Amino acid sequence: MKIDPHTYSESFIAEDPFKSHARARGVELGTNDVSPGTGAYLRHLAFTLSAQSVVEVGTGAGVGSLWLLDGMLSSGTLTSIDDEMEHTQAAKIALTDADVSPTRYRLITNTVLDVISKLTDRAYDLVVVRHDPEDLSFIITESHRILRSGGCLVIDGFFGGSKVNDPAQRDSKTVALRDAGKIMKNDTEHWVSTLIPTGDGLLVATKL
Repeated sequence: MKIDPHTYSESFIAEDPFKSHARARGVELGTNDVSPGTGAYLRHLAFTLSAQSVVEVGTGAGVGSLWLLDGMLSSGTLTSIDDEMEHTQAAKIALTDADVSPTRYRLITNTVLDVISKLTDRAYDLVVVRHDPEDLSFIITESHRILRSGGCLVIDGFFGGSKVNDPAQRDSKTVALRDAGKIMKNDTEHWVSTLIPTGDGLLVATKL
């Protein structure tokens, strides 16, 4: 049986048991977690950036957190924000099971917009967003503020379940994603951006 290239790329780097177990917990909770292909890309990006300080907007069950920490410097710290305590607790289980030192992460349960607006200017190497698309314009502005020059912003799930590329789809979340894409693509003074068809689409931008 022939496997299509997207399916092949998604399974190219296998998940370890800790990520698989975290994903299973996420399915039970109904969390929004990275696909295996997206996780592998984020690990690679964190490694390429020699990422010391990373922000994850939308913790889910901790699958993305595990992938990111795999790629970050061993001295690095991941700040992961979610507005659901149940998600934070699931992620804590995943990180504890994987024997990740508590000094390497901080899990914050609070309103995302409230937390990100309090983060330090130019202090982060990478921001990964898996959150309500309707907040994206604010998150893009704040991400530019907190990222160092050369740091990256990744918006996961950019295709919105294949709706963004369909002009007939006009629901608020799809429009918000589409608008975020226009912001990133057109703001060439502040960002260099690209779109990668991994998972449900990754909008990736480097801060100039």
